[in-house]
Amino acid sequence: MDQASLFDTEVASENKNALSKGDSKRAKNAAALTENAGRAAKEAELLSKEDFTTAKAPEHAQAAARAAELRHLLDYHAYRYYALDAPEITDAAFDKLLVELQRIEAKFPDLVTPDSYTQRVGGYVGEQFAPVTHMARMYSMDDAMDLAELDEWLQRTEDALGTGKAAYTCELKIDGLGVALTYENGAFVRAATRGDGTTGEDVSLNVRTIRDVPMHLAEAGLAHMGADRNARIEVRGEVYMPKGSFARLNEEADAEGRAPFANPRNAAAGSLRQKDPKVTAKRDLATFLYAVASTDPLHVHSQREFLDWLRDAGFSVNPNAKRCTSPAEVHEFCANALAHRADLDYDIDGVVVKVDAFEQQADLGFTARAPRWAIAFKFPPEEKQTVLREIRIQVGRTGVLTPVAEFDPVTVAGSTIARATLHNIDEIRRKNVRVGDTIVVHKAGDVIPEVVGPVLEKRPAGAVEWNMPTHCPACGSPVVNDEGEVAYRCVSMDCPAQTKERLLHWVSRGCMDVDGLGEEIVDKMLEAGLVRDVSDFYKLSVEDIATLDTGRFYSAANAKRGIEAGDPIPVGAKTATKIHDELEKSKQQPLGRVLFALGIRHVGKSVGEVIAAKFPSIDALIAAQEEDIAEIDGIGPKIAASVKQFLAVPENLEVIERLRSAGFPLEDNASDAAARAAEETGVDASLAESQPLEGLTFVLTGTLENRTRDEAGAALKALGAKVTGSVSKKTSFVVAGANAGSKLTKAESLGVTVLDEAQMEEVLATGRVPQA
Repeated sequence: MDQASLFDTEVASENKNALSKGDSKRAKNAAALTENAGRAAKEAELLSKEDFTTAKAPEHAQAAARAAELRHLLDYHAYRYYALDAPEITDAAFDKLLVELQRIEAKFPDLVTPDSYTQRVGGYVGEQFAPVTHMARMYSMDDAMDLAELDEWLQRTEDALGTGKAAYTCELKIDGLGVALTYENGAFVRAATRGDGTTGEDVSLNVRTIRDVPMHLAEAGLAHMGADRNARIEVRGEVYMPKGSFARLNEEADAEGRAPFANPRNAAAGSLRQKDPKVTAKRDLATFLYAVASTDPLHVHSQREFLDWLRDAGFSVNPNAKRCTSPAEVHEFCANALAHRADLDYDIDGVVVKVDAFEQQADLGFTARAPRWAIAFKFPPEEKQTVLREIRIQVGRTGVLTPVAEFDPVTVAGSTIARATLHNIDEIRRKNVRVGDTIVVHKAGDVIPEVVGPVLEKRPAGAVEWNMPTHCPACGSPVVNDEGEVAYRCVSMDCPAQTKERLLHWVSRGCMDVDGLGEEIVDKMLEAGLVRDVSDFYKLSVEDIATLDTGRFYSAANAKRGIEAGDPIPVGAKTATKIHDELEKSKQQPLGRVLFALGIRHVGKSVGEVIAAKFPSIDALIAAQEEDIAEIDGIGPKIAASVKQFLAVPENLEVIERLRSAGFPLEDNASDAAARAAEETGVDASLAESQPLEGLTFVLTGTLENRTRDEAGAALKALGAKVTGSVSKKTSFVVAGANAGSKLTKAESLGVTVLDEAQMEEVLATGRVPQA
């Protein structure tokens, strides 16, 4: 199994509730950014990987393997950020991965693939809202992480246009959610998220509730358009949440016992994706507009003129923009923006510098993913000093012990922090931090608290190195550290710290998908002694759940007949009935999800599905030899050993038997699995049941018109095909869309049959493949 797949399964198995439904759960995900030590440890692991571009004389094969891994990681973390609003790593960590891939591809151009993150715009299109195709592509922006990189871009621009011939418009980089607003005949008709740059999500109803979005263009803007006043235009910008609104929203959440949002960007994104526009309307969102799909109808010739047109047309435009006529003025603007960052009522994370004249922009053009005429200068994180009081151990669901720094509260980037993960003992040694140290802290990406390091001149006398404990602080069991691993683990199945995380993992969306059963209620179930392992969920009655104390109390304003202010608020019959029904429904989840939900190390959702496809019942898997599991394509000995170790523990087998007694079939009926796959992909159910493509391997490349490559791959898999990412002599067919690149070339050189999109659709409709 390749490194990227191993990372995917480990992240999936560590993920607490990554795909939780609804705004409150999405908010809880965001709030967990400061708590999830597992995620931070993953980031440290990612950034500690060897950078092949700096290794001495890197082998082409080694670089190719790392490039494939980086593409996988970038896609995964972009999905977490754009689609779920729940990032697992910081912006800086993501940027470092992207830069490493860019360097590899620059050194080995033949490794560039059309689907590489360097060749496309970041972002994803969700399924909750209807898709919208933008009038023109919405590009990403290249980043300058420091002044040296900004100066390099300025010098390249000056060299291309002529020294002194370029002017620049500098604008604040708003930390919000990208949006495109469409107007026809001067009237608002639609709003969409950026999505993948070509297709976004239709959020028109929600955007209509934002007060500063005009429903009709102002006459001054229309007059400037002249004969084109009725033209269709698409303007672009950011939806954001002011800091004051963000503070009030979290105060309300705290008063109601709900988890707060982690930052205004997550709050804005979650608010804009509400199913109910009334909820969005209460969130006090705002916008700043700064771009347009086509300037043709507007009769403007520069970014500065365009910003003036936006104001005349009635849009909200950030007042902190300036036309600069030299690199020195650009520097001055950036320095001033950084100095006054905290004075603003909205979050910014940098400055966007654009060549002002549209004619010069056209001369410079675009790369595959970004304009050459613009760059985003990213601000360094705000840093503060505080005192490290304690290093405490947090025990995760898989037993990993993670050290967490607890320090005197300090306000950084707009919020107060008092703790941050230290990842692992190697990271503590590398940073050389000790209890009692004065430490420097910041928020990586303005989101995740991080300890930068100690102020050595302020180290108190007698400060000693910190060491990992030999016994678990939660249960007292011995701690183990396997050779070759940085992680220390508690191996006791009875560890109470692991119990809660296992329970939450079981009910999360990617596993049993029990809507409404979150951390707050699980905590109360544990306190009441109602649950100890996942099988106990299925012994609960509606009354058991309804009478749980939420930990909140009635106030005089919401007290009911027979209830006084100060009385505890129970979960209630309505919520309890919903949870009970959701638990019953979860018994129909396929075996692959059950394997993931059990918390087997290295087994994520996709790995669980692969194993279940080979062993469609839990009994068959228990009886299987480790070698048989390892032979499954994409599994390998490490995962196979982990599965067999889990199934060899008597306590685990007892839980499985209790689940069976509760009504879990613990096996996949082939026809049911085929029906599910057919429903999800749109292929014919009878074809899916017959698996006509079994034994055939497909590779997808280029851009498809009617489906995304993921959708096409899922449809092919539903008919029994294997879909891989690389072309070899064993490949049966390559499906080539527009702008197909190296995979198409390799297929032709190997004599592999190439299908266009229409031929693929014929295969999906009939189950028959073209004959050679």
